[in-house]
Amino acid sequence: MITPAFTTGPTHRGTRAIQTLVEFAPSTGGLALWVQHRDLPDGREAITVANDGHTIFYGPAFERLPHPQQVGLVAHQVLHVALRHPQRMQAIARLRGSVDPALFNICADAIVNSSLGHLTWMALPKGSVTLGGLLDDVLQIQQSEEKSLLEWDVERLYRQIDDRRPSSDSSSRQSSQSSREGDGGSGPAREGQGGQAQAMEDGPRAARTRQLGADILRDLLPSDEDALKPETVAEQSREWAQRITRAHAGDGDFSMLRGLIADLPRVKVPWEQVLRTRVSRGLARRPEVSWSRPSRSYLANRGRAPGGRRMPWEPGMVTAASVPRLVLVVDVSGSIDEALLGRFATEIEAITRRTESRLVVIIGDTRVRAVEELEPGVSNLRDIVFEGGGGTDFTPLLQAADRYRPDMGVVLTDLQGPAGFRPGWPVLWVVSAAFQDAEPPFGTRLVLAD
Repeated sequence: MITPAFTTGPTHRGTRAIQTLVEFAPSTGGLALWVQHRDLPDGREAITVANDGHTIFYGPAFERLPHPQQVGLVAHQVLHVALRHPQRMQAIARLRGSVDPALFNICADAIVNSSLGHLTWMALPKGSVTLGGLLDDVLQIQQSEEKSLLEWDVERLYRQIDDRRPSSDSSSRQSSQSSREGDGGSGPAREGQGGQAQAMEDGPRAARTRQLGADILRDLLPSDEDALKPETVAEQSREWAQRITRAHAGDGDFSMLRGLIADLPRVKVPWEQVLRTRVSRGLARRPEVSWSRPSRSYLANRGRAPGGRRMPWEPGMVTAASVPRLVLVVDVSGSIDEALLGRFATEIEAITRRTESRLVVIIGDTRVRAVEELEPGVSNLRDIVFEGGGGTDFTPLLQAADRYRPDMGVVLTDLQGPAGFRPGWPVLWVVSAAFQDAEPPFGTRLVLAD
């Protein structure tokens, strides 16, 4: 994140460009009014214009550009923010373990530039990459810009472009990629997690893409959205999707969004919220008939009908006295990484504590390897060691779970195995994003997608 002292006030370096946007495209140009704008102090020559998904930053060099190019650059940045490209870049990094910021930046720029290319009252910088050009030159796909914008989103484009592989000479070259403007070099990048860098070597598609985008501005800065709650992130995506749809309808042929459909922000409810809702409902204490106390209607009428005749006894309803029970089946041959497993464990612990539910954890693969019974509010799944291996057969695991007569079961798995037993209680199959296309034998599937 950029943290210098910003210039604040009613105007900034992009004010005149925004006025032009609103003049020619009132609705889509008006998206700029939902974005924060900040001037960087003099001496910060590395950045001409950039954004972090929330704010557009203007360097001193921006003022020296011709006005049509200023308009084009501001429109370009506004669409990056509206389409949430910085946030989506970080989402890919979480999902895949790493992301090449330079390659992603080129892919995002290609989509934005193609969306703006039909407007004659703005100018894009020399060397700008377009979606049609990238598809033709790198992927050998020839189709019109309009068709490309209807079919390609930035995630799909990046996956097709990114053919990098671990370098055979891991100690040779340093990373030449940067998410900030000013470094447009080419070659391998070092990526990894937890401080462990891994040298990556470009394949032919990545190398060609990097060559085509060598002159573009590196204008996607890291977003601070990782610090926000998942519900807040989903709500922001929903708001931007609605703004874009309304703005595009308002401008018609003059829209800055052209035919851009595929790359609109996806509104996805966080899996944590889905898990909390489904499991909490499954564990809710249900009312039961109580013959020891009368119903409210019986009490209100004092046990008599309107004519004074005595009414038959009508039992009341009480909340079930039994504590609900949740069974968590863990397929130890699955492939959910430790970080995601930790988040899942935290959610399960919070649910059982709030619903005062007993938790039974069954660990196994083709057979039951361990069983843990945990009381409400004192479970700590992160202390359990999940060890196993081999294949998977859900039949013995579900049969073992059924002996505890649970109110609901959650199976943490990769869904790569048979299930010869179908219990009478609801089952929620929880899988990682790598197995999101696997179909459960019954019950409901939940994908841990981030």
